Amino acid sequence: MYAMVAPPDNDVLWARSLHYSHSGSPGLIGVSVGVRRGEVLAVTGPRGSGKTTLLRCLAGQLVPEQGEVWFDGVPVHTMGPSARERLRRDRFGWIGPEPGLLPELKVWENAALPLLIAGAPHRAAKHAACEWLDRLDIGAFARKRPSALTRAESQRVALARALVGEPSVIFADDPTAPLHRAEQANLLRTLTTAARSHEITVLLATHDERTAEVADRRVALLDGRPATAPGSEAEADADATATAAAAAAAETNADARLALTTDAEGQGACSLSV
Repeated sequence: MYAMVAPPDNDVLWARSLHYSHSGSPGLIGVSVGVRRGEVLAVTGPRGSGKTTLLRCLAGQLVPEQGEVWFDGVPVHTMGPSARERLRRDRFGWIGPEPGLLPELKVWENAALPLLIAGAPHRAAKHAACEWLDRLDIGAFARKRPSALTRAESQRVALARALVGEPSVIFADDPTAPLHRAEQANLLRTLTTAARSHEITVLLATHDERTAEVADRRVALLDGRPATAPGSEAEADADATATAAAAAAAETNADARLALTTDAEGQGACSLSV
């Protein structure tokens, strides 16, 4: 067991050596990450690599079995359930691949939900929600029900809901997965523009290379480990590739030496033509 260490001053969100398992199956194995204020960090890797588990540990939805999570100099991993719930409500935003809109509420009410739950005045919550809906070009749907929206429009409402409280951190868990390419680009552009203009940190989990390109930096996972960690499949694949390349080069060199020897025996000399 190691001593708890405070994170670097320039990291708003920081985690060290996270371990987490799902019903005995490893979800995270020794993952560490730091994110600066206003930075967009892509967490990449194939499906099942641990991206969602990492985001949920960082957001306080899950408590790691080992390791530390710090937000703004405060240890999240030692907080009780109520304190973590307040942190998620007051400082964090979340958007996933499914909009998760409540069908009985109007669009603006869905967008304003975090503020209404936090006890904000009804008028102020509605004003803030409508401002974000307007920025996302869906202000005209504010009084409609979610059933009147397309999938892309519903996902924009989910983004407005994540942004409405102007959180310190937004966790975006593959938010563009259900969208077409043009709609993906539009949602990502809005998310990153809003984040940078309001100094919101974004952790963007994705397996899509084009989606990851919007980030300032990347962290790759594979089978719950950092993709470059000893023992990971990525390292094994790289070693296998390097070994195969070395073997191929050795075989090529052997063939070249054999050809050169044969040529020398037949002609008594090796000539080079340009």
